[in-house]
Amino acid sequence: MATPPAHEVIVAPAPGQPGRDELRQQCYDIRIAVFHHEQGFPLETEIDEYDEEATHILLRLIPSLEPIGTIRCVKVKNYYKLTRLAVLKEYRKFRFGRLLVESLHDYVKFDAKTSSHEGSDSAQVVTHSQLPVKGFYSKFGYVPEGDEFDEEGAPHQKMVARLSLSD
Repeated sequence: MATPPAHEVIVAPAPGQPGRDELRQQCYDIRIAVFHHEQGFPLETEIDEYDEEATHILLRLIPSLEPIGTIRCVKVKNYYKLTRLAVLKEYRKFRFGRLLVESLHDYVKFDAKTSSHEGSDSAQVVTHSQLPVKGFYSKFGYVPEGDEFDEEGAPHQKMVARLSLSD
């Protein structure tokens, strides 16, 4: 594997906090480049009702601060949902997708330990994986649940991971 360029992963500020809108827009720009321009998903489905309250994680080069990847975490009543993982094509060879998933997992563990999951020893993370990348998610402990289904014209599989909160 080639040596990755210098980079950082940051969590966009919470809703209402300074800097959130700018960083969230950078996440949107990456998602639109990957999901709409590259993969052909409809533009109108890329920004949805979860974006306002979701946690947006951004991967960017340093020192330029050029955004190159993103992942989104939606907190649902009893679980977290990993969504909108995207890395610009020219940077995928550096395994930045792995870094973004691990960053989301770190965020989930921290949030679960400090919020409504008190007393629980694990946090559940759900994703709807495109079929060609099911193997990618399985490397992080995600296991398929239920039947494959269509989401926005592409076959997907629900996958679930349970993250230990004791480590």
